Amino acid sequence: MVSGALQLMGSFYFPGDSWLHQMAAGQKLAWLMLAGAGLMWVHDWRILAVLLCVVLLLLQQSGVRILQLWRHIRALSWLVLALMVFTALVQSPMAALVVGLRMSALLLAALLVSMTTSIAKMMEVLIWLLQPLAALGWVNSERVALVFGLTLRLIPELSLQWHEIREAQAARGLKANPLTMGVPMLLRTLKRAQEIAEALDARQ
Repeated sequence: MVSGALQLMGSFYFPGDSWLHQMAAGQKLAWLMLAGAGLMWVHDWRILAVLLCVVLLLLQQSGVRILQLWRHIRALSWLVLALMVFTALVQSPMAALVVGLRMSALLLAALLVSMTTSIAKMMEVLIWLLQPLAALGWVNSERVALVFGLTLRLIPELSLQWHEIREAQAARGLKANPLTMGVPMLLRTLKRAQEIAEALDARQ
């Protein structure tokens, strides 16, 4: 059983009692999947702008703090900006605006689901989805769900580790470069991967 593992709480999750927190995890994931597929067919920047405003309104209703939200989207914002600049150069400024609005809406919608749904609830949905395959003996649904949960937990930790390394080096007067940042980041990531492997072995 994964009753213990289901208590995992990812760094993205923000506890609350809003109606978004109370909505079933399966429903939120289904809506996110439909929204992601639907946004790919929208090319009018005005419609995309309205949809982005809707996502922002939902984030406001979830009770998520602005500073906490910015901490998660700060790095992603540079990715969206770079993608917009590239699109503007190879296509047009209008195409770049469409791409920026679409990507922003998708990323914020995914973050909304992550911040209002605990990893435990997501794992429960995955176990339910894998029941037919588990019944045939093709997969171990609980093990797959545990890997999924540990992976989701690791993603925000990587960003946190990067900032911790950078702050520690800045305190010592060191400038950021690929070598001084990459080596300790790699060592920390390998250590975390080893901890995940040990956790999986313990669940067997």
